[in-house]
Amino acid sequence: MDRQRTKALTAALGPGLLMAGAAIGVSHLVQATRAGAEYGLSLLALVILACVLKYPFIEFGPRYAAATGESLIRGYQRLGKWALGLFALITVATMLIIQASVTLVTAGLAGLVLGIDATITQLSFGVLIACITVLALGRFAALDGLMKIIIAALAISTTAAVLLASGTPAEHVSLNPFSGFDQVWTAAGVAFVLALLGWMPIPLDVAAWHSLWTLERARQTGVAPSVRHALFDCRIGYLGATATAVIFLLLGALIMHGSGERFPPQAVAFSGQLVDLYAASLGEWSRSLIAIAALTAMFSTTLAVTDAYPRVLRAVIEISGAARVDRTGRQLDLHRGRYITALLIVTIGALMIILFFGQRFTVLIDFATTVSFLAAPLLAWLNIRVITADFMPEQHRPGPGMMRLAWTGFGFLVVFCLIWLGWRIF
Repeated sequence: MDRQRTKALTAALGPGLLMAGAAIGVSHLVQATRAGAEYGLSLLALVILACVLKYPFIEFGPRYAAATGESLIRGYQRLGKWALGLFALITVATMLIIQASVTLVTAGLAGLVLGIDATITQLSFGVLIACITVLALGRFAALDGLMKIIIAALAISTTAAVLLASGTPAEHVSLNPFSGFDQVWTAAGVAFVLALLGWMPIPLDVAAWHSLWTLERARQTGVAPSVRHALFDCRIGYLGATATAVIFLLLGALIMHGSGERFPPQAVAFSGQLVDLYAASLGEWSRSLIAIAALTAMFSTTLAVTDAYPRVLRAVIEISGAARVDRTGRQLDLHRGRYITALLIVTIGALMIILFFGQRFTVLIDFATTVSFLAAPLLAWLNIRVITADFMPEQHRPGPGMMRLAWTGFGFLVVFCLIWLGWRIF
Protein backbone atom coordinates (compact mmCIF):
# COMPACT_ATOMS: atom_id res chain seq x y z
CA MET A 1 0.00 0.00 0.00
CA ASP A 2 2.86 2.40 0.86
CA ARG A 3 4.46 1.72 -2.49
CA GLN A 4 1.20 2.49 -4.28
CA ARG A 5 0.77 5.71 -2.35
CA THR A 6 4.33 6.77 -3.14
CA LYS A 7 3.75 6.03 -6.81
CA ALA A 8 0.53 8.05 -6.81
CA LEU A 9 2.22 10.98 -5.06
CA THR A 10 5.15 10.91 -7.47
CA ALA A 11 2.74 10.93 -10.40
CA ALA A 12 0.97 13.97 -8.97
CA LEU A 13 4.17 16.01 -8.53
CA GLY A 14 4.98 18.43 -11.32
CA PRO A 15 2.31 21.10 -11.85
CA GLY A 16 3.18 22.82 -8.56
CA LEU A 17 6.86 22.92 -9.42
CA LEU A 18 5.98 24.20 -12.88
CA MET A 19 3.93 26.92 -11.22
CA ALA A 20 6.94 27.84 -9.08
CA GLY A 21 9.08 27.93 -12.20
CA ALA A 22 6.63 30.36 -13.81
CA ALA A 23 6.61 32.47 -10.63
CA ILE A 24 10.38 32.80 -10.22
CA GLY A 25 10.72 35.27 -13.02
CA VAL A 26 9.79 38.94 -13.32
CA SER A 27 8.07 39.11 -9.92
CA HIS A 28 11.21 37.81 -8.23
CA LEU A 29 14.23 38.80 -10.31
CA VAL A 30 12.83 42.24 -11.11
CA GLN A 31 10.10 43.40 -8.73
CA ALA A 32 11.25 41.81 -5.47
CA THR A 33 14.86 42.92 -6.03
CA ARG A 34 13.68 46.44 -6.84
CA ALA A 35 11.54 46.44 -3.69
CA GLY A 36 14.55 45.70 -1.51
CA ALA A 37 16.85 48.08 -3.38
CA GLU A 38 14.49 51.04 -3.25
CA TYR A 39 12.59 50.51 0.02
CA GLY A 40 14.86 48.32 2.12
CA LEU A 41 13.08 45.85 4.39
CA SER A 42 9.95 48.01 4.78
CA LEU A 43 7.97 45.96 2.22
CA LEU A 44 9.06 42.53 3.50
CA ALA A 45 6.04 42.00 5.76
CA LEU A 46 3.67 43.15 3.03
CA VAL A 47 5.20 40.72 0.51
CA ILE A 48 4.82 37.81 2.93
CA LEU A 49 1.24 38.87 3.77
CA ALA A 50 0.32 39.09 0.09
CA CYS A 51 1.72 35.60 -0.55
CA VAL A 52 -0.26 34.15 2.36
CA LEU A 53 -3.53 35.85 1.42
CA LYS A 54 -3.25 34.93 -2.27
CA TYR A 55 -2.62 31.27 -1.59
CA PRO A 56 -6.24 30.04 -1.36
CA PHE A 57 -7.08 31.32 -4.84
CA ILE A 58 -4.09 29.52 -6.35
CA GLU A 59 -4.91 26.31 -4.48
CA PHE A 60 -8.49 26.30 -5.79
CA GLY A 61 -7.21 25.50 -9.30
CA PRO A 62 -5.60 22.10 -8.62
CA ARG A 63 -8.20 21.33 -5.93
CA TYR A 64 -11.02 21.70 -8.43
CA ALA A 65 -9.17 19.79 -11.18
CA ALA A 66 -8.35 16.84 -8.90
CA ALA A 67 -11.86 16.73 -7.41
CA THR A 68 -13.80 16.96 -10.67
CA GLY A 69 -11.42 15.86 -13.44
CA GLU A 70 -12.01 19.11 -15.31
CA SER A 71 -10.28 22.46 -15.54
CA LEU A 72 -11.15 25.54 -13.55
CA ILE A 73 -12.13 27.15 -16.86
CA ARG A 74 -14.89 24.56 -17.19
CA GLY A 75 -15.93 25.55 -13.68
CA TYR A 76 -16.28 29.16 -14.81
CA GLN A 77 -18.48 27.99 -17.67
CA ARG A 78 -20.68 26.05 -15.22
CA LEU A 79 -21.28 29.27 -13.29
CA GLY A 80 -22.63 30.81 -16.47
CA LYS A 81 -21.53 32.32 -19.74
CA TRP A 82 -20.94 35.62 -17.96
CA ALA A 83 -18.24 34.05 -15.75
CA LEU A 84 -16.44 32.40 -18.67
CA GLY A 85 -16.70 35.66 -20.61
CA LEU A 86 -15.28 37.66 -17.69
CA PHE A 87 -12.33 35.30 -17.36
CA ALA A 88 -11.74 35.39 -21.11
CA LEU A 89 -11.85 39.21 -21.08
CA ILE A 90 -9.29 39.42 -18.26
CA THR A 91 -7.05 36.92 -20.05
CA VAL A 92 -7.18 38.74 -23.38
CA ALA A 93 -6.61 42.10 -21.68
CA THR A 94 -3.48 40.98 -19.83
CA MET A 95 -1.87 38.12 -21.76
CA LEU A 96 0.05 40.15 -24.35
CA ILE A 97 1.44 42.56 -21.76
CA ILE A 98 2.50 39.74 -19.45
CA GLN A 99 4.01 37.78 -22.32
CA ALA A 100 5.92 40.86 -23.46
CA SER A 101 7.18 41.58 -19.93
CA VAL A 102 8.69 38.15 -19.25
CA THR A 103 10.12 38.05 -22.77
CA LEU A 104 11.88 41.39 -22.25
CA VAL A 105 13.66 40.18 -19.11
CA THR A 106 14.74 37.00 -20.86
CA ALA A 107 15.92 38.94 -23.90
CA GLY A 108 17.94 41.32 -21.75
CA LEU A 109 19.69 38.44 -20.03
CA ALA A 110 20.26 36.70 -23.36
CA GLY A 111 21.96 39.77 -24.77
CA LEU A 112 24.13 40.04 -21.66
CA VAL A 113 25.12 36.36 -21.38
CA LEU A 114 25.58 35.64 -25.07
CA GLY A 115 27.19 39.00 -25.85
CA ILE A 116 24.82 39.65 -28.73
CA ASP A 117 24.94 43.18 -30.11
CA ALA A 118 21.30 43.60 -31.08
CA THR A 119 18.28 45.70 -30.19
CA ILE A 120 15.92 44.53 -27.48
CA THR A 121 13.27 43.88 -30.13
CA GLN A 122 15.62 41.63 -32.09
CA LEU A 123 16.62 39.78 -28.93
CA SER A 124 12.97 39.34 -27.95
CA PHE A 125 12.18 38.00 -31.41
CA GLY A 126 14.89 35.38 -30.98
CA VAL A 127 13.53 34.35 -27.55
CA LEU A 128 9.98 34.02 -28.88
CA ILE A 129 11.10 32.02 -31.90
CA ALA A 130 12.95 29.65 -29.57
CA CYS A 131 9.82 29.24 -27.40
CA ILE A 132 7.59 28.62 -30.42
CA THR A 133 10.01 26.04 -31.76
CA VAL A 134 10.23 24.13 -28.48
CA LEU A 135 6.47 24.14 -27.88
CA ALA A 136 5.51 23.40 -31.49
CA LEU A 137 7.80 20.36 -31.45
CA GLY A 138 6.27 19.19 -28.19
CA ARG A 139 9.57 19.17 -26.29
CA PHE A 140 8.28 21.10 -23.27
CA ALA A 141 8.18 18.07 -20.98
CA ALA A 142 11.93 17.46 -21.34
CA LEU A 143 12.78 21.11 -20.68
CA ASP A 144 10.43 21.09 -17.68
CA GLY A 145 12.75 18.71 -15.86
CA LEU A 146 15.77 20.87 -16.68
CA MET A 147 13.91 23.98 -15.53
CA LYS A 148 13.43 22.56 -12.03
CA ILE A 149 17.15 21.86 -11.70
CA ILE A 150 18.15 25.33 -12.88
CA ILE A 151 15.64 27.10 -10.63
CA ALA A 152 16.90 25.10 -7.66
CA ALA A 153 20.45 26.18 -8.52
CA LEU A 154 19.35 29.80 -8.79
CA ALA A 155 17.56 29.63 -5.43
CA ILE A 156 20.64 28.12 -3.76
CA SER A 157 23.00 30.72 -5.26
CA THR A 158 20.67 33.56 -4.29
CA THR A 159 20.43 32.25 -0.72
CA ALA A 160 24.23 32.05 -0.59
CA ALA A 161 24.47 35.65 -1.85
CA VAL A 162 22.08 36.84 0.87
CA LEU A 163 23.97 35.00 3.61
CA LEU A 164 27.28 36.46 2.46
CA ALA A 165 25.81 39.95 2.13
CA SER A 166 24.18 39.79 5.57
CA GLY A 167 27.48 38.69 7.12
CA THR A 168 29.28 41.79 5.88
CA PRO A 169 26.61 44.27 4.79
CA ALA A 170 27.62 47.34 2.86
CA GLU A 171 28.27 50.44 4.97
CA HIS A 172 25.26 52.23 3.54
CA VAL A 173 22.83 49.42 4.39
CA SER A 174 20.40 49.77 7.27
CA LEU A 175 18.87 46.62 8.70
CA ASN A 176 16.10 48.64 10.31
CA PRO A 177 12.82 47.12 8.96
CA PHE A 178 11.33 50.63 8.83
CA SER A 179 14.19 52.10 6.81
CA GLY A 180 12.67 53.40 3.60
CA PHE A 181 9.13 53.23 5.00
CA ASP A 182 8.60 56.97 4.54
CA GLN A 183 9.28 56.56 0.81
CA VAL A 184 6.48 54.01 0.50
CA TRP A 185 3.79 56.58 1.30
CA THR A 186 4.43 58.69 -1.75
CA ALA A 187 2.72 58.65 -5.14
CA ALA A 188 5.59 56.65 -6.64
CA GLY A 189 5.75 54.36 -3.61
CA VAL A 190 2.06 53.46 -3.65
CA ALA A 191 2.21 52.85 -7.40
CA PHE A 192 5.17 50.52 -6.95
CA VAL A 193 3.55 48.62 -4.08
CA LEU A 194 0.49 47.87 -6.20
CA ALA A 195 2.71 46.80 -9.08
CA LEU A 196 4.73 44.60 -6.72
CA LEU A 197 1.64 42.89 -5.31
CA GLY A 198 0.24 42.26 -8.78
CA TRP A 199 2.67 39.40 -9.45
CA MET A 200 3.70 38.51 -5.91
CA PRO A 201 4.42 35.68 -5.93
CA ILE A 202 2.44 35.07 -9.14
CA PRO A 203 -0.73 36.42 -10.84
CA LEU A 204 -4.03 34.75 -9.90
CA ASP A 205 -4.44 33.68 -13.54
CA VAL A 206 -2.16 30.79 -12.68
CA ALA A 207 -4.99 29.01 -10.84
CA ALA A 208 -6.58 28.23 -14.21
CA TRP A 209 -3.18 27.37 -15.71
CA HIS A 210 -2.48 25.06 -12.80
CA SER A 211 -5.74 23.20 -13.29
CA LEU A 212 -4.86 22.62 -16.95
CA TRP A 213 -1.36 21.45 -16.04
CA THR A 214 -2.83 19.09 -13.41
CA LEU A 215 -5.03 17.47 -16.03
CA GLU A 216 -2.15 17.29 -18.52
CA ARG A 217 0.06 15.63 -15.89
CA ALA A 218 -2.69 13.07 -15.23
CA ARG A 219 -2.97 12.39 -18.96
CA GLN A 220 0.79 11.89 -19.29
CA THR A 221 1.14 9.59 -16.29
CA GLY A 222 -2.17 7.79 -16.61
CA VAL A 223 -2.79 8.43 -12.90
CA ALA A 224 -5.53 10.81 -11.76
CA PRO A 225 -4.21 12.67 -8.68
CA SER A 226 -6.13 12.67 -5.44
CA VAL A 227 -7.07 16.05 -4.03
CA ARG A 228 -4.62 15.49 -1.18
CA HIS A 229 -1.69 14.81 -3.51
CA ALA A 230 -2.60 17.69 -5.84
CA LEU A 231 -2.66 20.10 -2.90
CA PHE A 232 0.65 18.76 -1.56
CA ASP A 233 2.24 19.42 -4.95
CA CYS A 234 0.73 22.91 -5.07
CA ARG A 235 1.92 23.79 -1.57
CA ILE A 236 5.49 22.74 -2.27
CA GLY A 237 5.62 24.95 -5.35
CA TYR A 238 3.92 27.91 -3.69
CA LEU A 239 6.10 27.77 -0.58
CA GLY A 240 9.20 27.67 -2.78
CA ALA A 241 7.99 30.66 -4.80
CA THR A 242 7.24 32.64 -1.62
CA ALA A 243 10.59 31.84 0.01
CA THR A 244 12.49 32.79 -3.14
CA ALA A 245 10.63 36.12 -3.36
CA VAL A 246 11.73 36.95 0.19
CA ILE A 247 15.33 36.00 -0.66
CA PHE A 248 15.42 38.31 -3.70
CA LEU A 249 13.97 41.19 -1.67
CA LEU A 250 16.64 40.68 0.99
CA LEU A 251 19.34 40.61 -1.66
CA GLY A 252 18.27 43.97 -3.06
CA ALA A 253 17.99 45.47 0.43
CA LEU A 254 21.35 44.21 1.69
CA ILE A 255 23.37 45.30 -1.32
CA MET A 256 21.67 48.30 -2.94
CA HIS A 257 19.35 50.02 -0.46
CA GLY A 258 20.74 53.35 0.67
CA SER A 259 23.56 53.31 -1.88
CA GLY A 260 21.90 55.89 -4.10
CA GLU A 261 21.98 53.47 -7.03
CA ARG A 262 18.85 52.76 -9.03
CA PHE A 263 18.05 50.09 -11.57
CA PRO A 264 18.11 51.41 -15.15
CA PRO A 265 14.87 51.31 -17.16
CA GLN A 266 16.32 49.35 -20.11
CA ALA A 267 16.08 45.55 -20.04
CA VAL A 268 19.70 44.81 -21.02
CA ALA A 269 21.15 47.34 -18.56
CA PHE A 270 18.80 46.10 -15.82
CA SER A 271 19.94 42.53 -16.39
CA GLY A 272 23.58 43.58 -16.16
CA GLN A 273 23.05 45.33 -12.85
CA LEU A 274 21.11 42.35 -11.51
CA VAL A 275 24.05 40.05 -12.23
CA ASP A 276 26.35 42.63 -10.61
CA LEU A 277 24.40 42.12 -7.36
CA TYR A 278 25.46 38.49 -7.25
CA ALA A 279 29.05 39.21 -8.21
CA ALA A 280 29.29 41.84 -5.48
CA SER A 281 28.44 39.23 -2.83
CA LEU A 282 29.70 35.93 -4.20
CA GLY A 283 32.71 37.25 -6.08
CA GLU A 284 33.58 37.72 -9.73
CA TRP A 285 33.97 33.98 -10.22
CA SER A 286 30.19 33.65 -9.96
CA ARG A 287 29.27 36.23 -12.61
CA SER A 288 29.04 33.91 -15.62
CA LEU A 289 27.46 31.08 -13.64
CA ILE A 290 24.75 33.31 -12.18
CA ALA A 291 24.06 35.02 -15.49
CA ILE A 292 23.53 31.67 -17.21
CA ALA A 293 21.37 30.36 -14.36
CA ALA A 294 19.22 33.52 -14.38
CA LEU A 295 18.87 33.36 -18.16
CA THR A 296 17.82 29.73 -18.07
CA ALA A 297 15.33 30.39 -15.27
CA MET A 298 13.82 33.33 -17.14
CA PHE A 299 13.69 31.38 -20.40
CA SER A 300 11.86 28.61 -18.57
CA THR A 301 9.44 31.19 -17.15
CA THR A 302 8.86 32.66 -20.59
CA LEU A 303 8.36 29.18 -21.99
CA ALA A 304 5.82 28.32 -19.26
CA VAL A 305 3.86 31.52 -19.90
CA THR A 306 4.05 31.00 -23.67
CA ASP A 307 2.61 27.52 -23.14
CA ALA A 308 -0.08 28.60 -20.66
CA TYR A 309 -1.87 31.28 -22.66
CA PRO A 310 -2.45 29.18 -25.80
CA ARG A 311 -3.74 26.37 -23.56
CA VAL A 312 -6.13 28.80 -21.89
CA LEU A 313 -7.34 30.27 -25.18
CA ARG A 314 -7.86 26.80 -26.63
CA ALA A 315 -9.78 25.70 -23.53
CA VAL A 316 -12.01 28.80 -23.64
CA ILE A 317 -12.81 28.21 -27.33
CA GLU A 318 -13.59 24.54 -26.84
CA ILE A 319 -15.54 24.97 -23.60
CA SER A 320 -17.59 27.86 -24.97
CA GLY A 321 -18.78 25.64 -27.82
CA ALA A 322 -17.06 27.72 -30.49
CA ALA A 323 -15.08 24.72 -31.72
CA ARG A 324 -16.09 23.23 -35.07
CA VAL A 325 -17.95 19.91 -35.17
CA ASP A 326 -18.43 17.46 -38.00
CA ARG A 327 -21.71 15.98 -39.33
CA THR A 328 -21.82 13.27 -36.66
CA GLY A 329 -21.65 15.89 -33.94
CA ARG A 330 -18.17 14.96 -32.84
CA GLN A 331 -15.60 17.70 -32.44
CA LEU A 332 -13.05 17.79 -35.23
CA ASP A 333 -9.51 16.94 -34.32
CA LEU A 334 -8.28 20.52 -34.29
CA HIS A 335 -6.96 20.39 -30.72
CA ARG A 336 -3.32 20.79 -31.71
CA GLY A 337 -4.11 23.21 -34.53
CA ARG A 338 -5.91 25.60 -32.18
CA TYR A 339 -2.97 25.50 -29.80
CA ILE A 340 -0.50 26.41 -32.56
CA THR A 341 -2.76 29.20 -33.84
CA ALA A 342 -3.14 30.66 -30.34
CA LEU A 343 0.61 30.33 -29.82
CA LEU A 344 1.31 32.43 -32.90
CA ILE A 345 -1.27 35.06 -31.95
CA VAL A 346 0.16 35.49 -28.45
CA THR A 347 3.79 35.69 -29.54
CA ILE A 348 3.16 38.07 -32.46
CA GLY A 349 1.04 40.33 -30.23
CA ALA A 350 3.72 40.37 -27.52
CA LEU A 351 6.38 41.23 -30.09
CA MET A 352 4.35 44.21 -31.26
CA ILE A 353 4.15 45.53 -27.69
CA ILE A 354 7.90 45.08 -27.28
CA LEU A 355 8.51 46.91 -30.55
CA PHE A 356 6.67 50.02 -29.33
CA PHE A 357 7.34 49.92 -25.57
CA GLY A 358 10.46 47.79 -25.17
CA GLN A 359 12.74 50.74 -24.38
CA ARG A 360 10.57 51.65 -21.39
CA PHE A 361 11.19 48.36 -19.66
CA THR A 362 10.39 49.14 -16.01
CA VAL A 363 7.36 51.23 -17.01
CA LEU A 364 5.96 48.29 -18.97
CA ILE A 365 6.62 45.91 -16.07
CA ASP A 366 4.88 48.21 -13.59
CA PHE A 367 1.92 48.61 -15.93
CA ALA A 368 1.59 44.86 -16.49
CA THR A 369 1.78 44.02 -12.79
CA THR A 370 -0.68 46.79 -11.88
CA VAL A 371 -3.23 45.51 -14.41
CA SER A 372 -2.84 42.02 -12.95
CA PHE A 373 -3.44 43.37 -9.46
CA LEU A 374 -6.58 45.24 -10.49
CA ALA A 375 -7.93 42.07 -12.10
CA ALA A 376 -7.09 39.96 -9.04
CA PRO A 377 -10.30 40.66 -7.01
CA LEU A 378 -12.45 39.55 -9.96
CA LEU A 379 -10.46 36.32 -10.40
CA ALA A 380 -10.49 35.71 -6.64
CA TRP A 381 -14.27 36.11 -6.54
CA LEU A 382 -14.75 33.75 -9.49
CA ASN A 383 -12.56 31.13 -7.83
CA ILE A 384 -14.52 31.37 -4.58
CA ARG A 385 -17.77 30.96 -6.51
CA VAL A 386 -16.52 27.87 -8.33
CA ILE A 387 -14.99 26.13 -5.32
CA THR A 388 -18.18 26.56 -3.25
CA ALA A 389 -20.68 25.80 -6.06
CA ASP A 390 -23.09 22.85 -6.01
CA PHE A 391 -21.15 21.09 -8.80
CA MET A 392 -18.01 20.99 -6.63
CA PRO A 393 -18.05 17.74 -4.58
CA GLU A 394 -18.83 18.74 -1.02
CA GLN A 395 -16.19 16.48 0.55
CA HIS A 396 -13.45 18.23 -1.43
CA ARG A 397 -14.48 21.81 -0.74
CA PRO A 398 -12.12 23.92 1.38
CA GLY A 399 -12.62 23.84 5.13
CA PRO A 400 -13.86 26.80 7.23
CA GLY A 401 -10.31 27.96 7.99
CA MET A 402 -9.27 28.06 4.34
CA MET A 403 -12.46 29.88 3.39
CA ARG A 404 -11.90 32.49 6.10
CA LEU A 405 -8.41 33.01 4.71
CA ALA A 406 -9.87 33.28 1.20
CA TRP A 407 -12.40 35.92 2.19
CA THR A 408 -9.71 37.82 4.09
CA GLY A 409 -7.54 37.69 0.98
CA PHE A 410 -10.43 38.90 -1.14
CA GLY A 411 -10.92 41.86 1.21
CA PHE A 412 -7.18 42.59 1.07
CA LEU A 413 -7.25 42.70 -2.73
CA VAL A 414 -10.36 44.90 -2.82
CA VAL A 415 -8.95 47.38 -0.29
CA PHE A 416 -5.71 47.83 -2.20
CA CYS A 417 -7.61 48.29 -5.46
CA LEU A 418 -9.70 51.00 -3.80
CA ILE A 419 -6.49 52.64 -2.59
CA TRP A 420 -5.21 52.65 -6.16
CA LEU A 421 -8.46 54.14 -7.47
CA GLY A 422 -8.44 56.82 -4.77
CA TRP A 423 -4.81 57.62 -5.51
CA ARG A 424 -5.55 57.94 -9.24
CA ILE A 425 -8.68 60.08 -8.76
CA PHE A 426 -7.55 62.36 -5.94
